[in-house]
Amino acid sequence: MAETMRTGRCLCGSVRFAAEPRKPHIAACHCGMCRRWASGPFMAVHCRNVRFESDRHVRRFRSSDWAERGFCDRCGSTLFYHMVGSDQYGMAAGLFDDLGGLQFALQLYIDHKPDFYAFAQQTRTLTEADIVARNPGSK
Repeated sequence: MAETMRTGRCLCGSVRFAAEPRKPHIAACHCGMCRRWASGPFMAVHCRNVRFESDRHVRRFRSSDWAERGFCDRCGSTLFYHMVGSDQYGMAAGLFDDLGGLQFALQLYIDHKPDFYAFAQQTRTLTEADIVARNPGSK
């Protein structure tokens, strides 16, 4: 069940977008790459139909064979995790203008989460093995 389009922007406003969340959920990824990239878990809203007002300041970094990460080249804001060749984006949750109605629902790579933080909310969790079993090319 898809939601309606939501809008958002980076810290400096150079990158503005509209995106359609697949579900009204926020997910946190605890993998080493996301923690290094976001300096903590990467909090994302899984979206499709992502449309940038302009991609002039969007920079993409190919972080694996199957995915790329985006950031604003002016302010450095983390923008997205994108599965190459698909319409699937994990848009950084903090970019959205309105977070109303979204629920924290999923934690990925829970077995990579460091001991120094924990979330109070109970969520569904997936380990690295769970994720690799679902997406064999993601290892």
